[in-house]
Amino acid sequence: MIQLNGKTALVTGGTKGIGKAIADKLNTAGATIIVVARTPPKENPEEYYFIQADLAQPGSAEIMAKEILEKFGGIDIIVNNAGANLSEGGSFSTLTDEHWNNDFQLNLMSAVRVNKALLPTMIEKKSGVIINISTYAAQQPLWEMTMTYSAAKAALNAYTKALSREVGPKGIRVNAVSPGVVKTPLMNEFIENIAKSSNISTDEAFKTLMSRVGEIPLGRMAEPEEIANLVGFLVSSEADYITGSNYLIDGGVSPVV
Repeated sequence: MIQLNGKTALVTGGTKGIGKAIADKLNTAGATIIVVARTPPKENPEEYYFIQADLAQPGSAEIMAKEILEKFGGIDIIVNNAGANLSEGGSFSTLTDEHWNNDFQLNLMSAVRVNKALLPTMIEKKSGVIINISTYAAQQPLWEMTMTYSAAKAALNAYTKALSREVGPKGIRVNAVSPGVVKTPLMNEFIENIAKSSNISTDEAFKTLMSRVGEIPLGRMAEPEEIANLVGFLVSSEADYITGSNYLIDGGVSPVV
């Protein structure tokens, strides 16, 4: 069992799916949980300290950080989970500047802004852990489904490595976690969008997605809690010598080592 007693953890996009599972995992380990999302949680709204913010918007991270520092005095753990494939898909010729900008703002710049706003308090304490939630699609992009999303997350991976090199000597660890296909409401919405844009059933859309992703050796999608288990380990003292790494957790689907 990991122990996070006395730690304060921020989880962005933490009201559902992977983010909710991570918040629950860190809470079970003893951490005080702050959740940031665009919409309040539908169930147990007072379960964790909630801040409503759209982190894809410039300025929102600074407002959020000010509230956190005034309320809690600092932060020990940041999990940048907020992210989504916002593009409707299509070829290079159909993707607009807006598609590209939207995906980069949410999937890269939200993490950059949150870290920039809260890292000073970690540096002052000479301790802290940052986890950036990426995706296996950054290494295996699907041009007709995830081109902008994959590019933004690939940039997040490079940023993770660069940041880890900068703040490692200051006592802060930075890692990325890259899930594969996870059973979440967002994944269901993604499959429904494929079905709608292709005028096919959701079952056919799921089969299309799996045919493009490739066979999952473990034979199923991941549960959000399985991603949370890895994050829980990486933010704990059990992983004190791990930084600058990107952990694939995809059931073995990735064709690269």
